[in-house]
Amino acid sequence: MTLVTMSDKEIGRLGVLRDVDAGRMTAGAAAAVLGITERQIYRLLKAYRRDGPSGLVSARRGKPSNRQSPEPMRNHAMRLIREYYTDFGPTLAAEKLSEVHQVEFSRETLRRWMMADGLWLDRKHRLRPVHQPRDRRPCHGELVQIDGSKHWWFEARGPQCTLLVYIDDATGQLMHLRFVASESTFDYFAATRVYLEAYGKPVAFYSDKHSVFRINRPGAVGGDGMTQFSRALNELNIDIICAHSPQAKGRVERANQTLQDRLVKELRLAEVDTVEAGNALLPAFMADFNKRFAKIPRDPTNLHRPLAETDDLTKLFAWREDRMVSNSLTLQFDNILFVLEPTEFALGLRRKRVTIADYPDGRLELSYDGVVLPYRIFDKVQRVSQAAIVENKFLGGVLEFIRDKQAKAPPRTAKKHGPRREGQLPKMFKAG
Repeated sequence: MTLVTMSDKEIGRLGVLRDVDAGRMTAGAAAAVLGITERQIYRLLKAYRRDGPSGLVSARRGKPSNRQSPEPMRNHAMRLIREYYTDFGPTLAAEKLSEVHQVEFSRETLRRWMMADGLWLDRKHRLRPVHQPRDRRPCHGELVQIDGSKHWWFEARGPQCTLLVYIDDATGQLMHLRFVASESTFDYFAATRVYLEAYGKPVAFYSDKHSVFRINRPGAVGGDGMTQFSRALNELNIDIICAHSPQAKGRVERANQTLQDRLVKELRLAEVDTVEAGNALLPAFMADFNKRFAKIPRDPTNLHRPLAETDDLTKLFAWREDRMVSNSLTLQFDNILFVLEPTEFALGLRRKRVTIADYPDGRLELSYDGVVLPYRIFDKVQRVSQAAIVENKFLGGVLEFIRDKQAKAPPRTAKKHGPRREGQLPKMFKAG
């Protein structure tokens, strides 16, 4: 018994030709059914009577097409692709072969060849990254995901701004929302302070790798390796964990998508067009959102810890940097020259590092080992300007300041405030 492989078209012809051969159908009717001429019916009928069903099978099956490119041309094209364009897609590879090598092939031809040689996968077979779901943490307050979502929250009615989102991992409950101009350190200071005063200290915050949370510069040296925000959390005994990818912190990412739909519409219905009015609407929105979507945690234990009496949030949520005191009791910070009052305690601080605390309200405080140091701004101005009048006893400190400023001076560009100054009130220079 011989096995004959036939296409659907050929199987259809076989049934009709059997009827014609048995006299159950005329050649004209068969031609109308198959959509071919009577002459073709007689030709196929002759082949069927001579060879049986195998006579209806195309003689070209299994043989190369008469229209295909010669094998040497195919080999030449694939050699060029392997040598120069191994990571190119078929469309771009076809363009480069034509432009650079004057070798003309269609992108579909190259696509078939590259797929046959394992240089390209079609869309159906490309492996997408697998992001396995992670179970929620069991306890409320164990892990709080935080993120900033920049969006046109007020649509065309108001400015584009950022929504800081704090969401509990165990319950999906929105813990805190706040509209701000951008994701700055001082804005996160303010939002986190409100969170801590309302709920206490969670075990850990879970964030992305934004520079507020993590030092991202390769090879960064000096300091303790912490950002200002992570330093404040460390002193509060709160950990911060940075996710490797957006999918890892999917809870807050999905919440952002929902907020960009629901919250935008609520703001539209309330005709809110300013950040201040938006922040006023958020508590009621959060209450309704949590009522609809928050889950019950697997473990009823609340892991938030109360703030201790020693947790001074005003001091902790300040920008702090250390500076060296010169022999003339001067130091500089943010291009400003400070002069310590020559008290007996301050005289012992020459060539030692003091801490400058830059508060969100603009105050500056100088201290050493917890002792606040009185100071004044040089010549009652914020900067040492050209042709400034300098008393002789301050000349050494001023020259040291000028040399350091000149060495660090960047190319002249339009002045822009760094992100850490965003969200902070103007300076209020007050003696410590």
